[in-house]
Amino acid sequence: MLDLIKTNDSVGVLFSSPDVDAARGFFAKKSRAMTDKRMSVSEAVSGFIHDGDYLASGGFGGVRIATALLHEIVRQRKTRLGLSGHTATHDFQILAAGKCFDRCDIAYVVGLERRGLSPNARRYLESGAVQMTEWSNATLGWRYKAAAMGLPFLPARSVLGTDVFRYSAAKEIACPFTGQKLLAVPALFPDVGIIHVHRADQYGNAHVDGISIADYDMARACKRLILSTERLVGTDEIRSNPCLTFIPYWLVDAVCEVRYGSYPGNMPYEYFSDEDHLSEWLEAEKDEAELQRFLDKYIYDTRNFEEYLALKGGEARMKTLRGLEPLKRCQ
Repeated sequence: MLDLIKTNDSVGVLFSSPDVDAARGFFAKKSRAMTDKRMSVSEAVSGFIHDGDYLASGGFGGVRIATALLHEIVRQRKTRLGLSGHTATHDFQILAAGKCFDRCDIAYVVGLERRGLSPNARRYLESGAVQMTEWSNATLGWRYKAAAMGLPFLPARSVLGTDVFRYSAAKEIACPFTGQKLLAVPALFPDVGIIHVHRADQYGNAHVDGISIADYDMARACKRLILSTERLVGTDEIRSNPCLTFIPYWLVDAVCEVRYGSYPGNMPYEYFSDEDHLSEWLEAEKDEAELQRFLDKYIYDTRNFEEYLALKGGEARMKTLRGLEPLKRCQ
């Protein structure tokens, strides 16, 4: 892990360097060859996610999250990760259950929106085991954007004068043209990112239908990128509508075909979230011993995501959830 960098204007800590030249040096060494990147979830996590890495998780809240990859991170007992808590709900809940991270850039965490708060995630943060730096959803998203643009920071007019600024690692600066106060939001280059998509080819060219939020910039900011996909398709299908290629192959290190890979989250136009199972998570978390039994049953004692799905009803359950989700994409 890089040495922690303290700022003068706020009390938060930068968990990764915004050094653009160093990041460019890494990206320059990545192959641009169109190689076959298909592999299992287990192979992708063991090969590209290392203890101590800084991790970014795609999707939004419980929508289009890479659950299969998240389960495997817990199953392989990855530790000391840094984590970007940008609109993180069930993904944060999973990683907190596995105690996989010890530092976190926080925008939206612990809460599962209308479902309430995760008791275990709250315990984990309140235990003091996690070092935290505060951001808003917008400023944390703009950190990805700065990295994607190849800039060490972006100026913003947001959160100045608030406790979010005080506990962030941003800096107050003066506009060189007007002298007005601005916020300097530092670039974020995660060591590795995980994103679940609707379709991808063997090289990593990927399509996403519907909500994208920060994933466009996140994919371009991450030094390594693992995709899980609902369907593996031929490159001809990708090329038939190149305007939909949300993530191009040269950003991607691994492609894992995982049908229903966002379950129990919502996959737009594919399947609705399993609210019963999410409630089961919340109930199990109320007691630490019960949570451990829950994790043993659904993650540690299963060999893969397919076995987990089978425990929750498999294709029959997914048919029900598909019936709850509008299947027609917006044109």
